[in-house]
Amino acid sequence: MVFSSLVFIYLFLPLTLAGNFLLPRRARNAWLFAASMLFYAWGEAWYSAVILASIAINWLLGMLVQATRGDGRRGRWVLAGGVALNLALLVWFKYANFLTDNLSALAVALGGERIALDAIHLPIGISFFTFQAISYLVDIHRGDVKAERSPVAFGMYKSLFPQLIAGPIVRYRDVAADIPDRRVSAEDFAAGVTRFVVGLGKKVLIANTVAAPADHVFGLSGVDLTAGLAWYGVACYALQIYFDFSGYSDMAIGLGRMFGFHFPENFAHPYAAQSIRDFWRRWHISLSTFFRDYVYIPLGGNRLGAARSALNLSLVFVLCGFWHGASWAFVVWGAFHGACLSAERLGLDRLIARLPLPARWAYTMTLVMVGWVFFRCETLSHAGMVLAAMAGAGPAAADAGGWQGAIDAQVVLTMVVGAVAAVGAPVALYDRIAARLRATGGAIAEGALQVAGIAFVALVMYASTVTLVSSGFNPFIYYRF
Repeated sequence: MVFSSLVFIYLFLPLTLAGNFLLPRRARNAWLFAASMLFYAWGEAWYSAVILASIAINWLLGMLVQATRGDGRRGRWVLAGGVALNLALLVWFKYANFLTDNLSALAVALGGERIALDAIHLPIGISFFTFQAISYLVDIHRGDVKAERSPVAFGMYKSLFPQLIAGPIVRYRDVAADIPDRRVSAEDFAAGVTRFVVGLGKKVLIANTVAAPADHVFGLSGVDLTAGLAWYGVACYALQIYFDFSGYSDMAIGLGRMFGFHFPENFAHPYAAQSIRDFWRRWHISLSTFFRDYVYIPLGGNRLGAARSALNLSLVFVLCGFWHGASWAFVVWGAFHGACLSAERLGLDRLIARLPLPARWAYTMTLVMVGWVFFRCETLSHAGMVLAAMAGAGPAAADAGGWQGAIDAQVVLTMVVGAVAAVGAPVALYDRIAARLRATGGAIAEGALQVAGIAFVALVMYASTVTLVSSGFNPFIYYRF
């Protein structure tokens, strides 16, 4: 079940909301726990056992970490064991085939025999709920939170359907105060509905529209891929992944507000960034802060000099790339961003700061789009082919026919609207107009703004519903992570 489906929007969500508001407060955690497990089992019935096992193990581990946190070496060993157990679960399901395939290739190259392992299914969302569990255990050990004593409340937190599949990575401390007693005001609920519908529109009306030409371009052979077409395809994918993932995050945050939770923001207009460092302050914020707090800072952060800081950044982003998927292309994507960040840390940022704003933006977006090639391509050879075409070094003739089926008026209009929205221009313009109207028009202006907002949300909801009626299954990109 996905958020952008008619079953979810018009059946699952209304029934779950009804139960949440009609049941006594003491029963709401159990209700959301049951609803979240149904949501997960809808597409992963047999693998629901994996998340249930993770819930049970980490609830017990949390209590054990709490009991031993002041016990010096013993407490550290308990924490290390808990983190290792969670990582072992992730490695088995996500990386066992990748590691086996690479060891097998190495063994054959050295004259040995091939190593075989049957394909292992990747449970949906395992990367997210594993990192969630690790942050929970570490925060207990650090004394930032206390272990959740109720297994039902912990199970609800760990499986909470708005953020279960693709984040944001919600730390326990972010929602600990909301778990025992959630109160949803009319203002909160309205804000949640608005945020959800905006996210739905991002996914259905923009991301899905530019996905088709992106898939078309990345599916072409080298002889059909001209430089202009390659850059066009990467631009489509850049818009697709941003509106797909930020749309999911908006929907998750909106759903959380409807149920009384306040999830952290996950995006802050990353395509308006003026450096790669700035980009990572704005993109997938919950993941970048996870790596900052639980990997980068423990490695020494920037406390040990610029060279060590650059090395730490490189290591962190190799791990970040590997977290996204068991593929060398993801590792190279992470290493590429790590190298860019390290270069900025070692002095490039001072040179960039002297450039005019358009040049800083162009520098950032060029590197981001080059990086997206590795993220989108399944193999390094495919990425190399696309990058060669982007550089004008591909084998395609100038009149190659790859443009046929890649572009039409709807796609062009969507790209223009998407590009303007991605840098935050509509939000900034609305805020400026709203502030001026409120200053001069008082209550009448405030009422007009509210009516305009309701009309906008209704229009996006209608357009999204009409589009969903005529479309098939359209999962979010980050579901595969």
